[in-house]
Amino acid sequence: MSTDLITEADTSTDHGSAGTGDRTDAERAEELALRLLDQFSGAVELFTVELGRRLGLYPVLAGSGAVTAVELAAAASIAPRYALEWLDQQAAAGIVDVVGHDLSGARLFALPAGHQAVLLDPGSPAYLVGAAPLARAVAASLPAVADAFATGTGVEYADFGHELRFGIAELNRPGFALGISDWVAQLPDVAARLESGGVILDAGCGEGWSSIGLARAFPNARVVAVDLDVDSVRAARDHVARAGLEGRVSVWRANAAEPDLLHELTEEPVTLVTVFQALHDMGEPVRALAGFRALLAAGGAVLVADEHGEDSKAAPADENERRQLAMSVLHCLPATWAESDSVVNGTVLRGHTMTSWAESAGFGRPEVLPVEHPFWRFYRLG
Repeated sequence: MSTDLITEADTSTDHGSAGTGDRTDAERAEELALRLLDQFSGAVELFTVELGRRLGLYPVLAGSGAVTAVELAAAASIAPRYALEWLDQQAAAGIVDVVGHDLSGARLFALPAGHQAVLLDPGSPAYLVGAAPLARAVAASLPAVADAFATGTGVEYADFGHELRFGIAELNRPGFALGISDWVAQLPDVAARLESGGVILDAGCGEGWSSIGLARAFPNARVVAVDLDVDSVRAARDHVARAGLEGRVSVWRANAAEPDLLHELTEEPVTLVTVFQALHDMGEPVRALAGFRALLAAGGAVLVADEHGEDSKAAPADENERRQLAMSVLHCLPATWAESDSVVNGTVLRGHTMTSWAESAGFGRPEVLPVEHPFWRFYRLG
């Protein structure tokens, strides 16, 4: 293991514990116990949503109007008793509505239109079906992560499996479809050039939804998408083909920290490099940024959007940072460590870390862009 291993924890100030007040040990114990119980309830409900996704139950409900358990079972090819138990649970959780009874007295269930946006519509900003498979993948990988903790090693990204790739891709998909034009518009000079052509390098493209969003936003530009994960590249190529964009979007397996290979793939100077929720996972982020800088055409820029956190660590923290740090422990840190042990940042990319990386790569201080996003901070480099 490298002796210069750097973690996100090494470079920020801990302000100590806060928020304990005058509560007794017994009160704090009860509070934590109730919170964990509530989180258990949320987790098992989330997995029932995943069951509905896997079995195709939500599309059946959306297309059938009000149905009984027997009718759902017939339409979805599942056992009626399971259908009844699942529908009763979904109704108790407030995910489906009970809208009446049939002539036999059996309850009628329906999936509300608003909930269809969350569970079935990738074009909706409320679409969140990726949360359940992502949680399932993290849970399944826990034994491998525990072994990595004990041995000081990593867990390969590929070993987290299809559900993790799918979950991350589906969670980010609406933003790429709905917001990417506005994000690039924060670089007006670059956006204007892309209107008439140019090359976009989409680094860490995952399953390709960002690359598709960029191609649709700038129909005269060519998009070169790269990712290190074989299965992500395969999925991205399939999505690009289904979108009818094979002529303008090429997807390659490549390490973002290999500038010579990226130069071969892009074939010409690059107008814009995009790195969406990927820089924090790179094992050699400074080398990658330096390589991007070398690829840029005159006046080109790098757009980084990544998980953000305050430079000072709160304890306890808000909900967003708690979620990010939990994902860092369970996925991002071990996956990055498997790629490289020189820089292992974790999920949260704090401002001082971004500045350090950008300046070490030869950029000036990164510009924070005025993009409203619940989880990401956007930076311009160059």
